[in-house]
Order: sequence, then structure tokens, then C-alpha cells
Amino acid sequence: MSATRLLVLGAVRQHGRAHGYQVRNDLEFWGAHEWSNAKPGSIYHALKQMAKQGLLIEHDTAPSTAGGPPRTEYELTDEGEREFFSLLREALLRHDEKPDMLTAGVGFIVDLPRAEAVSLLKQRVAALEAWREEVGRHWTPPAAPEEWGHIGEIMKLWTHEAESSAAWTRGLIERLEAGAYVMAGEGERSLDVLPPGAVNPYADRAARESGNSGGGPGENPGGDPGGPGGG
Repeated sequence: MSATRLLVLGAVRQHGRAHGYQVRNDLEFWGAHEWSNAKPGSIYHALKQMAKQGLLIEHDTAPSTAGGPPRTEYELTDEGEREFFSLLREALLRHDEKPDMLTAGVGFIVDLPRAEAVSLLKQRVAALEAWREEVGRHWTPPAAPEEWGHIGEIMKLWTHEAESSAAWTRGLIERLEAGAYVMAGEGERSLDVLPPGAVNPYADRAARESGNSGGGPGENPGGDPGGPGGG
């Protein structure tokens, strides 16, 4: 699966309609350029490809009053909506995906109903526990630990990652079951990623790297900086 695909669909969906710069702006504000392959080139490529695949509709907009060129705005089709939720569910469910896929999934988890999110995460825990058991049963050398050599570190790594990921997932389940966050169907929620007054280091870094002397990438043209799963 592609984290970039999930991130781009989610960013467009959050706005309803969005042009490429808005999508790039949002993903840089979320720090996705640091923890995923959602770089500017891949973002624009994903938008064009998914439009060809029927997941997005292209809308040509009028030139800006400042004389700039017209921009293409994108909107999810019904198929794009289905693809977004399919990717989101898989991101939360699969324990064997790259970290950027889970990160993107957690970013949009509030777009799911609470009960469904909890159910997916419980299945994730079960899969992690099964993998942990498989490592011990099929992959761990039969010799005593002191005889494993450095190859034994691989099994220790797999075991540690499975246990720590399961522990984190259980914590998230507990928070959701206790009522944390505003989930789909539970009313209005803020589009802000961070609490009021908090500084996003990713947005500031992206602004410096792009040489933007005006509003930083955390400032969406015509709107508040949104976050994964906003509105």
C-alpha cells in the first residue's frame, strides 16, 4: 500500500476540493515529508494518477485576481471515497506495513466511527500477538540464547517490535474507549493539528527549506491549517 496515496486522498477529502498546493501545504504542515515519501513531486504525481484512475475529479479554476495561472482543483469521486476508507482500514489493521502507512492511518483515524476504529485496532493487536508467537515457535533458534550469536538479535528485534507495537495499540484502544477525540458521526471537530498556541516544528522547517518569506506551509490559502482527519 502507498502512504502517499492515503495522505493525498485524505487531504483532498478534508477540503472537499483542493488544488495541489493546498495538498502539499497540508502534508508539509503534518510533517509527512519527513516520515513518508510524500514529497512535492510524488504528491502532484499522485493527484494526476488518481485523476486518471477515476478516484479524483479535476476542476479547472479561473486565474487568480493577482494574475497567476489557473489551478486545477481535485475532488474525490465515489470510488475515491471507497479507496480512501479501504486504505485507512488496512493501514490500521495490517501489522506488517511500513511505519509511514500506520502513521498516515492514525492521522485519519477520526474519520472512522469509534466502534469501527476500536475493532480494527483490536484485530491489529491479535495479529501482532500471533506474529510474536510465530517468531518464538518457528524462527527462534532451538539452541540456548547464549549460543544464538548475532543472528539471535534479529529474533529479539522482531519480538520487541511486536510487543511494543501491541502495547501502544492497546493504549490507543483504551483512550478511544474512554472517549478520546471526536470521531466520525460525533459532531464537529477542529481542523487544527495542534492545541492552540502550540508551534509545529515541521511547518517552520518546511517554510525555511522552501524559502517562503510569507505565510508558512502551515497556513492554508483561504483556510485554517488542517490536520489529518479534520472536519
